[in-house]
Amino acid sequence: MPKHPVSNTESRFSRLTSLLAEWQPLWRPAPFMYRRPPWQEAYRELADVLLELDDLQVARLQANPWQDSPLSDWLPVRELAELVRLEPLAASPGSLPEGWGRHVGGRKWRQIEAFSQCLQVNSHESLLDWCAGKGHLARTLARCHAVEVTALEWQVSLCEEGQRLAAAQHAPVLMRQQDVMAEEAGGFLSLHTHVVALHACGDLHLRLLELAAAAGSTVTLAPCCYHRTQDEVYRSTSQLGRRLSDEYPLRLDRDDLALAVQETVTAPRGVRHRRERANAWRLGFDEMQRELRDEDSYLPVPSLAYGRMPECFVAFCHWAAQRKGLDLPGSLDLAPYERSGWQRQAEVKRLELVRHLFRRPLEIWLVMDRLSLLEEAGYEVELGTFCATELTPRNLLIRAKKT
Repeated sequence: MPKHPVSNTESRFSRLTSLLAEWQPLWRPAPFMYRRPPWQEAYRELADVLLELDDLQVARLQANPWQDSPLSDWLPVRELAELVRLEPLAASPGSLPEGWGRHVGGRKWRQIEAFSQCLQVNSHESLLDWCAGKGHLARTLARCHAVEVTALEWQVSLCEEGQRLAAAQHAPVLMRQQDVMAEEAGGFLSLHTHVVALHACGDLHLRLLELAAAAGSTVTLAPCCYHRTQDEVYRSTSQLGRRLSDEYPLRLDRDDLALAVQETVTAPRGVRHRRERANAWRLGFDEMQRELRDEDSYLPVPSLAYGRMPECFVAFCHWAAQRKGLDLPGSLDLAPYERSGWQRQAEVKRLELVRHLFRRPLEIWLVMDRLSLLEEAGYEVELGTFCATELTPRNLLIRAKKT
C-alpha cells in the first residue's frame, strides 16, 4: 500500500477525508438496525470471518482495532492506524495539596490533572474556563499556575457550589453565571485571554473556537460529544473542510458524529452484562416488531437508564410496545424472540468491528476540521494527546496560539 504524507494538517485531513468517503458504505450503516447490514452480501468473506471470532478476539479488537486485525485483508487498517497516530503533548508535572481532588470522581480528577499539566500559560494571559461546571478544573489551574481564573457556567446552582469550593480551597476563582451560546459571551474573550475547556460538548466548543478566533485568544481545548449540535447535517467549520467534503464527497449526519465518541473505557463486568442484556432485549423486540408490523424495518425505541430497565424481557417488550403504539397479542410466546435477541446481539457485536475501525479516524477528522479553522484564522496549532486512552478515549488536545 502506498505511503501518504501525514506531516501537516492539510495532508492528514485530505487523506482521512478520502478514506472516510471511500469506505462509508461499510462504516455508516449500524448493524443494530439491520438483520443483515447492506454491505454483507458484497463482503461475504469479511462478514464470515467476523462472525467466527470468539469473545476474546472481539474484546481485543474493540480495545485495539489496529493490531493483528483480521480486517486488514479487506480494509485499509494499517494506513488508518498511521493517520490516527498522535504523540503525547509536552507536559509539566505539578504538585497539589493532598486531597485537593476529593470533590471529584477518581477518573475525572486524573483527567483534570493531566489536562492542567499540558497547559502552557504565559504571564500576560488571563485564564477563562469555558463551561466550568463546579469549577473543578478552574480551581486546579488557579492553584497549579498561580493565576486568577474566571469560570463560565450557565447553571446558577453549579456557580454557587463552585464559588463555595473555591473559597474553601482558597483558590482565586471567579464563577460567572453565563450562557456561552449567548451573544454577550464574546465579551469575556480578548487577545490576552487564554480560554480552556475540558470536554466541552458539540456546539459549546464550536462556539468557543468561533469567539476565540475572532478575538485572537489563546486556546487549549479537549473537545467531546461532536453530535451534540443543533444541526442535523454536519457543516464543516473550516474552508478546507468544506472543500474536501465537497471534493470527495463526504456528508455526515448526527448519527455519524455520535460514532466518533462510541468508544468507552472498559466498564466493570456487571455494567457490561447489563449493557449487553439491554442490547439483546432491544434486538429481540426488534425481531418481534418486524413480524407484528409485517414490515422488515428498524423501529427505534427510547433509551432507558440501566437502573430503570424492566426486570425481564417480557416486561421490556410490553414497555417498548406501549411506547411505540403496538398491541401485543396475549397468546404471543416471547421466549423465542429473547433467544433471537441474544443471537443477534452476538452477531452485531462482531459486525460492529467494521465501524469501530473508523471511530478514531472520524474523531481525528472532526478535530482536523477545527484545527484548520484556527490555522485559517492565523493560529499556530498543536494536536496531541493529554492522557492515556485508558483514562478517557476523549484524550485529544488542541493547543493554539495566534501568531
